Amino acid sequence: MIRILGIDPGSRVTGYGIVDQDGQHIRYIASGCVRARGESLAERLGIIFDGVSQVIREYCPQEMAVEQVFMNRNADSALKLGQARGAAICAGVQAGVAVEEYAARQIKQAVVGRGGASKEQVQHMMCVLLSLPQSPPSDAADALGVAVCHGHYRETQRRLQARRHPDGEATA
Repeated sequence: MIRILGIDPGSRVTGYGIVDQDGQHIRYIASGCVRARGESLAERLGIIFDGVSQVIREYCPQEMAVEQVFMNRNADSALKLGQARGAAICAGVQAGVAVEEYAARQIKQAVVGRGGASKEQVQHMMCVLLSLPQSPPSDAADALGVAVCHGHYRETQRRLQARRHPDGEATA
């Protein structure tokens, strides 16, 4: 079994979601948001780093998955988002947690089946896949989606490797 921390970075609200994966089975552990209320961007980045570090200390994930930055029309927003991602990634790296990154379309494809899925569809699928009694806030649901996506990809990789012979050739 492996514990996965998913991160949906934001310069004001960074979502986190934690799941345990045992083969194809994924179980919800926790989710929430780190709210960065600082005046300056530097203060907010420190809050994100500290908040993600606290989540890591509390839940002890072995792996962490983070949504990649996508370039939109506002370059300033994309830069701030990239810096928030960096603060979260640094918290994981400093704690010795393996970090993977996934594009937003890749995450939505893995959890909803469509790369262009809406936030509401991601929230709904997190309730379905993780047997949640109610929808988590959108940032937390997105972070759970990142964790579930990573779980799917890592399980696929594990299965592909298991099908190989010791000499590295795939079985029929």
